[in-house]
Amino acid sequence: MEALFVSTGVVALAEIGDKTQLLAFILAARFKKPFPIIAGILVATLVNHGLAGALGAWITSVVSPDIMRWVLGASFIAMAIWTLIPDKIEEEETQVAKHLGVFGATLVTFFLAEMGDKTQIATVALAAHYGTPVMVIAGTTLGMLLADVPAVFVGNKFAAKIPMKLVHSIAAGIFAAMGLLTLFQVDKFFI
Repeated sequence: MEALFVSTGVVALAEIGDKTQLLAFILAARFKKPFPIIAGILVATLVNHGLAGALGAWITSVVSPDIMRWVLGASFIAMAIWTLIPDKIEEEETQVAKHLGVFGATLVTFFLAEMGDKTQIATVALAAHYGTPVMVIAGTTLGMLLADVPAVFVGNKFAAKIPMKLVHSIAAGIFAAMGLLTLFQVDKFFI
């Protein structure tokens, strides 16, 4: 359950102000049909994070635990730094696949926008760290929905009231703590 809860919390925080959350605002304003947008976000996230979770699980099968510890620790610290850098959305991403309907446009644009995004990279790292990719994928998907569904319904009015720097700082702090805990093998002190 730890993998589920940590994955949900970290991704929900990291997603606030992320380009895919901005994309949710834009799609909601453009199409004004929240349920197909939410369905597109869900399916795109499940596919994208499913692939990322599988990659994380595969990495643990081919990399030694000692090397994995260093790679994961450095990855979490890099995620902490990346989280502090605000995202911007490119207008071309909102134009992709307009002829596919609301669900199709959301599915394609979210999937493409999430490729190489910090939440996808976090999913790879979390799946490798916890070794339970299904729980991590469920958690990261839930985290995406917790951040993006309100964006679909309330739009920019709500986003303007969220202290983005504080949220990003908290998410960065969690990633940094996970990196340090991994590097220093803190879990071994409790076994």
